Amino acid sequence: MSKKEQILVTSALPYANGPLHIGHLAGAYLPADIFTRYHRLKGSDIVFICGSDEHGVAITIRAEQDGVRPQEIIDRYHELNKGSFERFGMSFDNYSRTSLPIHHETGRDFFLDIYNKGILKKKQEKQFYDEQAGMFLPDRYVEGTCPKCNEEGARGDQCEKCGSDLNQTDLINPISKVSGKRPVLRETSHWYFPLGDFQDKLKNYLDQRPWWKENVRNYCYGWIKQGLQDRAVTRDLNWGIKVPVDGADGKVIYVWFEAVLGYISSTREWAQKIGQPQRWKDYWQNENCKLIHFIGKDNIVFHAVMFPIFLMAKAGYTLPQDVPANEFLNLEGRKISTSRNYAIWLEDYLAHFPPDPLRYCLAAIAPETKDADFSWKDFQTRNNSELVGILGNFVNRSLTFAHKYFDGQVPAQGRLDGLDKKMLQLLAKAPERIGACIEKYTVRQALREVMDVAREANKYFNDKEPWRSVKNNKQECGTTINICVQVSRALAIFMAPFLPHSAVKLWHLLNQDGDIHKQQWASAGTVFVADGHPLNPPEILFSKIEDDVITAEIDKLKSNSSSESETKKTIAVPAATDKISFADFQKVDLRVATILQAEKVAKTDKLLQLQVQIGDEKRQIIAGMAEHTAPEDLPGKTVVVVANLKPAKIRGLESQGMLLAAESEDGKLSLLTVEKEIESGAKIR
Repeated sequence: MSKKEQILVTSALPYANGPLHIGHLAGAYLPADIFTRYHRLKGSDIVFICGSDEHGVAITIRAEQDGVRPQEIIDRYHELNKGSFERFGMSFDNYSRTSLPIHHETGRDFFLDIYNKGILKKKQEKQFYDEQAGMFLPDRYVEGTCPKCNEEGARGDQCEKCGSDLNQTDLINPISKVSGKRPVLRETSHWYFPLGDFQDKLKNYLDQRPWWKENVRNYCYGWIKQGLQDRAVTRDLNWGIKVPVDGADGKVIYVWFEAVLGYISSTREWAQKIGQPQRWKDYWQNENCKLIHFIGKDNIVFHAVMFPIFLMAKAGYTLPQDVPANEFLNLEGRKISTSRNYAIWLEDYLAHFPPDPLRYCLAAIAPETKDADFSWKDFQTRNNSELVGILGNFVNRSLTFAHKYFDGQVPAQGRLDGLDKKMLQLLAKAPERIGACIEKYTVRQALREVMDVAREANKYFNDKEPWRSVKNNKQECGTTINICVQVSRALAIFMAPFLPHSAVKLWHLLNQDGDIHKQQWASAGTVFVADGHPLNPPEILFSKIEDDVITAEIDKLKSNSSSESETKKTIAVPAATDKISFADFQKVDLRVATILQAEKVAKTDKLLQLQVQIGDEKRQIIAGMAEHTAPEDLPGKTVVVVANLKPAKIRGLESQGMLLAAESEDGKLSLLTVEKEIESGAKIR
């Protein structure tokens, strides 16, 4: 008997400082749940781990805003999000929290291990101190004027307007968010992790994983290209895991270091709950276990660069097998903004709709290779046209026919004709086709494969015309309905990873024994419901969503959006001066290109050195974008370039083309990107 495939799946730990929205679900959670549910049906030894991230500045800031203790914030949102996840159908084996003693123990263990090995470096530095509050101020506790775009209200780690990464000491006119007073600089000390000491090991590790998604690999190699730097692993704060060494009073382990360890502590908690406290080691200390992190692209650096390095430093731990990071989900053509309440919150959605239509829509538009957009109208169309009109329609008319003409039993499967055989052959091949897509994390294509089975089944039903054969050849009609019941059984299993609640309902309608989520995936196309098996009375599997319901949701979203600055503006277009002919325009060769690498040009503030792929050709382009975008965010983007521009020397570097960008009223440049997937080198007309 072959050993089961051993897999540990994690989804990024959500901050327990607010509710979940659909952007979270599309990026890190739903794809992981689909993958896990499929592997359980396949028979893999798989564990799915998650939990609340309950430390860090975001928690303490929210507590101060609400006038309560941090513990009250994390208790409130941990329970809210855990309940929302459960109702949405997330099948975590354990949903933990980083405030638990088992996590603090895990964090201290990792810190002490690398501390005792002499890996950490202690450094003296200056940090803002609030004399009135009597505390050092973490990055986001300081606000001021951005030194790059002069926007007020920039935080001590980033300016939201221009997107620049900042140090709090860079801010102009800094103000403490605690007291509202101007802070002073004071000496403090922190321990740093020398990421650069592990750079060669990390590169070798990445080189051995050529199957990773291109956006993840490019992002990681971009960090390596720039050179990994020392990074602080402690901070002056009272909320978090206390630094377990002498001379560290008032310091906690930096949340970016300890939060990812929540995967380990959550697995340890799971092992204790099942009465096998050492079982966690079968996954975390086993080179044959596949560790897979499902995340959004904003978490790539922590899961694909830093966490592997921590595990290398600790030694003896399973390294990530894959990090299938997804892009972002937009909402009605705009970015989701939690601060402006421009979002669809999961708890609000579940108060008005069942979970499976949202699971279906988010899987169908999953942002796997580029940002995707959710709209209420598209959600309604997919529910009404696809779930109701295709999948639900087939099941309903098949079971209704069995009850009306065959006493609610599965009729005998008689002699098969060409259409019957074709349908059964398609069914037999479907588990492998669908499964292959899920294995590659392409849930959009996997869902299309499921729906293609339902489409073919509807076509089969129509082509067989059972409403005719029931009158003149009931045996032939019985064979048709028998096969429709077999397809319905297969569809129930195919639906289970994507639409778990509806799959349970269909399994009940078919009067099948056992838990649908404990069936065998491969049996979907080969194991049949027996002739004469009684079926339960048919019920509607999916309900239509009316226009007025969707209109109300759109209106609510508009009213919730409190920011006028987020709305799209138009600017006056200056009159064209030197007009050109169409023939002149045709001389400009615009091509689609993929950015491979990006780094700042030394001793410049504005220039980026880019390596791009244009069809079969690689080129170097020097672009004045450094003040408008971080180089590590560029690899993997599909952009537009002028391909037939004469090469030019810029700061001694040859530029072999030009990027196209749009400029806003405030001078901010945004690269023109290609919305739809199209091959590199394609000509733009």
